[in-house]
Amino acid sequence: MDAQSRGRAEDIDPADQWVLNPDTGDYELRLSPSPPQSPVPRPRRATPAEAPAPERDGREHREDREDRQVPASRRRRAAPEEEPPGRRGRRRPAKKKSRGKRILLWTGGTTAFVVLAAGTAGYLYLQHLNGNIQSVSDDGAGTGGFSKDKAINILLIGTDKRTGDGNEGYGDNGSAGHADTNILLHVSKDRSNATALSIPRDLIVDVPDCPTTQEDGSTKVIPGESEVRFNTSLGQNERTPSCTMRTVTELTGVTPDNFMVADFNAVKTLTSAVGGVEVCLAKDIDDPDSHLNLPAGKHTIEGEEALAFVRTRHSVGFGGDLSRIEIQQQFLSALMRKLKSNDTLTSPSKMVKLAEAGTEALTVDSKLDSITKLKDLGLELGKLNIKNLTFATVPVVDNPAEKVAATVVLKEGPAQQVFDMIKNDVSFTEVKEKEKEEQKKEDAADAARLKGEKSEPGEVRVRVMNGGASDGSAGRELTYLQNEAGVTKSENAGNSPEDLDKTTLEYAPDQADQARALAEILGLSGAALKPGESVTNSQGLPTMTLTLGKDFKGAGVKLDAASGKAPEDVQKSTADKVECAK
Repeated sequence: MDAQSRGRAEDIDPADQWVLNPDTGDYELRLSPSPPQSPVPRPRRATPAEAPAPERDGREHREDREDRQVPASRRRRAAPEEEPPGRRGRRRPAKKKSRGKRILLWTGGTTAFVVLAAGTAGYLYLQHLNGNIQSVSDDGAGTGGFSKDKAINILLIGTDKRTGDGNEGYGDNGSAGHADTNILLHVSKDRSNATALSIPRDLIVDVPDCPTTQEDGSTKVIPGESEVRFNTSLGQNERTPSCTMRTVTELTGVTPDNFMVADFNAVKTLTSAVGGVEVCLAKDIDDPDSHLNLPAGKHTIEGEEALAFVRTRHSVGFGGDLSRIEIQQQFLSALMRKLKSNDTLTSPSKMVKLAEAGTEALTVDSKLDSITKLKDLGLELGKLNIKNLTFATVPVVDNPAEKVAATVVLKEGPAQQVFDMIKNDVSFTEVKEKEKEEQKKEDAADAARLKGEKSEPGEVRVRVMNGGASDGSAGRELTYLQNEAGVTKSENAGNSPEDLDKTTLEYAPDQADQARALAEILGLSGAALKPGESVTNSQGLPTMTLTLGKDFKGAGVKLDAASGKAPEDVQKSTADKVECAK
């Protein structure tokens, strides 16, 4: 029930629930506590027999309602009392908060990352929302909590537990709540960029021994297992989220600061709180397993339909868990954009619903067990611009030990590089920007090689080698140079010791004018010109070396200097871009 409907149910004007705080100058929402949320996996203990609830008649119920303290209606202030003589004008006027600062209080917790953002928005009414938060011990598996002056690593876990109304058709029947969706969110120390790294649930890992605090205060060590699915790090053998933290540390070398756990209800309640999020489909989807049935195009989804969207996999990509990870990343990007939009940030009712939904949907570690702590985290994460939030997935390959692929294993080289980038606080967007800057410098240097004086064709000395072009290419190019281009001081040097993808021209510094002339004749880019050393031709004179690569198109055909592009299959995804599920 949202704030407004709860107020109406108790015959309270919703406007009267917003009360002016004289200490801050802000209006705050004061509500009665919300009902408890469903738990996530935690250590078991014997449950004592429940005492029968005392019977209550209608009179007692009405008395309870009458005893409940309800904030009084706001009323017009009375005229201020006249000050004593001699003191008039000496009192300093109360300093009002600027509208900009009030907006910051509304928005600080919602510019972070999806459920984090939703959870931290709740500091508008602390005591009420503190009662919504459920926490579980991190059992010493984390760093002790995030720090404002360091990089932040938050482990986000989505479980497949069927808690909540309408969730019977999702997840595994009778599941204790496995680590179904896992994202390691890394935010750089300077808060300029971040990486949300998805860890596949079917990744084969070693789960370490996990010391786990029991509800009676004792510690039980849950034995580890080798070569098991990552998702068994939670729920299996009574493992708690702290064990998933230890597994992430074992896998990546990165120790999370905190964790947050959400079940199916989180997707439904958060999307409904913001009025739905817009997603895009590149094709029609009719998935009987996830219950998603949508035509191609853009759609605004919330509640059950939003859950079906993030659960679908058989109708997108290759139909496996990796394809579902991609569609979940697209969904999270869409939710981020909605959370950042003015439509959400300037709507008090949506912010209240978001705070309620976020705190009721999440289970956090014991270092984040209050709205104040969540608020501090939210303000740190709120400094991030979503265009610098990159979604990525741990590089994996099909498990070679299986005839029918069901699990995946690390793609060692690339995976280790990704882990090292996070450990060393090198964000993916920052790397891209550096690469762009380096590429700009290289392009400028390449272009500079083409500028300057050019020799006459008859003064150009060059030998031609075949370095990957079709057979006979060196001879045909030599014929063109001598008979049509006027490069008479050229000769055939046979095959290159190694094949090249692209054609190159190597020359000594004092041959730059000859190199520029030949580049103009052949249509070579500045990148194809390689300053180096000259060789001696058959006449004993210094000469350049033209090596025809695999890009050679034929004698006399100019190479396209603008053909250098990034590979088409490189997957790129940032939170500010709209991606359509394929």
